[in-house]
Amino acid sequence: MKAARLLGLILLLYWLQSCSHTVQPTKNIATAPHPAPVAFIVVDGMGNIRTPKNQLPTPIAQKANYTTIARAFTPNQRKNLLYRFNTIPPRIIYVSPAYARQSLKGTYCIYKKKFWYWQHADGLFYLDETYYQ
Repeated sequence: MKAARLLGLILLLYWLQSCSHTVQPTKNIATAPHPAPVAFIVVDGMGNIRTPKNQLPTPIAQKANYTTIARAFTPNQRKNLLYRFNTIPPRIIYVSPAYARQSLKGTYCIYKKKFWYWQHADGLFYLDETYYQ
């Protein structure tokens, strides 16, 4: 019985060794650079600052006043968002200009295919008020 187990173990190890060879690629494939993230969360729904100013582009960081924009949703607004969407979206995001869209009303971005954000004078995108008013 022990001889059969030992023989089975040896055969298993031999099979694993024969199957574990590495394949060398025939040519070097250059890796593409990672694209920039679509959006940073600047202020979340609870009013917490998630992205410090030094991680934002310089012109936007100079205009952003974190003492006035770091506000949370009220308890009623939070309850309304949770009831309607089962989540609390971020209050303010930064979107790179490549992903922003233009309309007659202004520059906007759609976050997670659900929430519309509008760009203000400081360059940041604020959640559309129709979601929480």
